[in-house]
Amino acid sequence: MKSDFLHIYPKSKHNRDNSEYFMAKQSSGETVLVVSGADATLFEGVQTRIKDKLCKLCPQSSANSKIIRKLFDFTNPVSRKGHDITMGLGDRLGLACGGHISAIADTGIFPVLAQQSIRELTLTGRTYDDVLTAVVWAVFREGYKNGYAADGDHLKSGAEIEYALGSGFSMITLDCSEHIPSGTETGRPEDIYLPALHYIERIYNEYIKGTDIDFEISLDETQIPLSPEAHLYIARELRKRGVIFESLAPRFPGDFQKGIDYRGDIAQFERALAIHAKIADESGYKLSIHSGSDKFSVFPGIAKICGGKFHLKTAGTSWLEAVRLIAKVRPALYRQMHTFALSHLSEAKKYYHTTEDTSKIEDIRSVSDCDLPGYMEHEDARQVLHIAYGLILSAKTEDGPALFRDEIYKTLGEHDSEYAAALEKHIGRHLTALGIG
Repeated sequence: MKSDFLHIYPKSKHNRDNSEYFMAKQSSGETVLVVSGADATLFEGVQTRIKDKLCKLCPQSSANSKIIRKLFDFTNPVSRKGHDITMGLGDRLGLACGGHISAIADTGIFPVLAQQSIRELTLTGRTYDDVLTAVVWAVFREGYKNGYAADGDHLKSGAEIEYALGSGFSMITLDCSEHIPSGTETGRPEDIYLPALHYIERIYNEYIKGTDIDFEISLDETQIPLSPEAHLYIARELRKRGVIFESLAPRFPGDFQKGIDYRGDIAQFERALAIHAKIADESGYKLSIHSGSDKFSVFPGIAKICGGKFHLKTAGTSWLEAVRLIAKVRPALYRQMHTFALSHLSEAKKYYHTTEDTSKIEDIRSVSDCDLPGYMEHEDARQVLHIAYGLILSAKTEDGPALFRDEIYKTLGEHDSEYAAALEKHIGRHLTALGIG
C-alpha cells in the first residue's frame, strides 16, 4: 500500500524514543496519524510502507487518542488554576479546535478547548469522550504544548459530574439555577440562595474537595441579576463552609443572548461588573462571563474593569462561522438549512432564550448566492441559525439517513483550512476588543 497524502501537517511531527509521528490528510478526506517505529504496535490501524519505511496509518479514534495521551503528556487537559485570563472555546462539531488554537497562540490566554454542556451533547448527538477525543487530535496535529482545560459545562447533578470526570475532564461548571427560586425580586439573600449554597457545598465535598479539579459556580441562568449584596453573602458563606472555587458566573444586568452583541445599558452593566469584580478579587476568585460570544460592545469594559483577570465563555459563535462558510461554498445546502431552521424555530426555542424578530430576516428566495453569507451579519438570522444547530444536526430524511449532518461534515472537511482561518479571524475580533493580542 502506498501513501496518498494530500497534505502533511508540519506541526504534528513528533519524535518519541525511536518512533516518529505525524498527521496527514488522505485523498479520501480522512486525517490519519502515521506512526513508524516500535510505538506503531500500540495503535489500531493499517500497516503500509512509505519510502521503504514500515508505518501504520491510524484513525483518529478514541482508543488511539487515549494512547496518544499516555505517550504525550501535553495532549492531556489540565486545570486553569494559576492563569489570569482564560477563555472557553466551545466546539459543537468537533472541527473548530485547530482554528481556536491558532487564534489564541502567543496571546497569553489559557484556553478551555473542550467545553460542552449536557444540553449540547444531547442536541449534537455527541459524548464527552467524543469532545475530548477531537481536542486531543487537534492539539497533537497543531503541536500545541501550552496547556488547555476541559470543562463539563453547566452540569446539574452528581451523575453528570461523574460522567464528565470519568471522561477525563479537568473542570466542572456547576449550574445552580434549579436551586434558586425563579421570579424572586425581593427578599434576603440568605432566604433566596440558601438552598443553592447547600447544593454547592454538597457537590464540592463529594466530587471536588481534595482533587485538582477546577471548580466554577454558575449563577447566571436565572431570571434576575445577582445583586452585589447577594454575591457578597454567597462569597462569605462559601468561604465559611470551606468551598474553594476558581470562578463564579453572576447573572449581570442586561441581556447576554446567544451569538449576538450585548443588549442593555452598557453603563449599568459596567457599574455592576465593577462591584462584582471587586468582590471576586477580594474573595480570591475571578468572574466568569457566560454567553460571551460576540459581546463586542462590552469587551473593552470587561478588560478594563476586571484588571486582566477573568474567564470568558464562547461556544455557538464557532458553529455560526461554520454556517457562514457553508453559505459561501455550498449555497444550496445553506438554503436548505436556513429554511429548516426557520420552520423549526418554535421547537428550537424550547432550549434557548432568544428574542429574534423573523420579520426582519430577508426572504431567502430573494437573496443571491453570493449574498448568503451576509445573513450571519444580521442578529435575527444569527439567532435562528444559532439555536437550531441541534435540530439541523439531528434531522433525518423519511428513509432514515441524516438530512444535513453528513453534508455539513463533508463540506467543512473539504474546506478545513478556510474554516480554521475564519475562526482565527473571528475569535481574533474578540481578543482585539478585549485588548489582547
